[in-house]
Amino acid sequence: MTQNDPAAPEHKSGFACFVGRPNAGKSTLTNALVGQKVAITSGRPQTTRHTIRGIVHRPDAQLILVDTPGLHRPRTLLGERLNDLVRETLAQVDVIAFCLPADQKVGPGDKYIAAQLADLMKGRRPTPVVAVVTKADLVDRETLTKHLLAVDQLGEWQDIVPVSAVDGFQVEVLEQVLVKHLPKGPELYPGGELTDEPEAVMVAELVREAALEGVRDELPHSLAVVVDEILPREGSGNPATGKPPLLDVRVNLFVERDSQKAIIIGRGGSRLRHVGTEARKGIEALLGARVYLDLHVKVAKDWQRDPKQLRRLGF
Repeated sequence: MTQNDPAAPEHKSGFACFVGRPNAGKSTLTNALVGQKVAITSGRPQTTRHTIRGIVHRPDAQLILVDTPGLHRPRTLLGERLNDLVRETLAQVDVIAFCLPADQKVGPGDKYIAAQLADLMKGRRPTPVVAVVTKADLVDRETLTKHLLAVDQLGEWQDIVPVSAVDGFQVEVLEQVLVKHLPKGPELYPGGELTDEPEAVMVAELVREAALEGVRDELPHSLAVVVDEILPREGSGNPATGKPPLLDVRVNLFVERDSQKAIIIGRGGSRLRHVGTEARKGIEALLGARVYLDLHVKVAKDWQRDPKQLRRLGF
């Protein structure tokens, strides 16, 4: 049955944006819906710096997921720019999923975001907002019920859906709810694509995720990762046997202070070697090739507050 067949179900396509305060489970939920890792996840706030698009393919719809940095009250120029990025994204999508973690009470950060979303819902083309209670696996049923009631009182939502990206609880239900709010339309991306992010951005995010694991709270805000180059090493592949070439991947990690540089490198370089080992696994899976990962840690003093350095680092 083809799409032009009048008896075929209408095909939908469009963009859904996950928004919420930092560490609300947005990236993990993106990965669960897509079925593969396209957004980095971390227990540290402000992990996401770019809008990562994950693509969910269905016979009747194509749902493009946009992950954003957490909306927060900014304290630096970087924070202001991240918030601007979120607002620009919200104005361009078809449906918004507001993520509120079940294991944390509704707080000032959630109320701040709810107020921002209320303005969007009153616009010329009101954007539907679905409240998504994430991390449902971390609480008992009574706590979840109380949290759902608190979320209901926080604003006016098209739907409220509790989910757990970890055990898959109601992930398919959320997918159905988001698709319901999409307009009619053809496929926007080819069938095999899961994301439209450039490879260099994905590589940088994988390195950043590995570098953030197990470090102090101060570091996530101060760490920027830039891919210098991705080049096949001359003479390393063998077309006759199908052996892919070795890729030389050179990456710079920027921090704001010498003390932070020491944290990343570790005693005798031990921590940086561990970061390289963990990041390389994900990069090789992403690129489908063997990788030699060359990491360099550099200090860019107070880069979060310096417009010139922010531009140089891609913000």
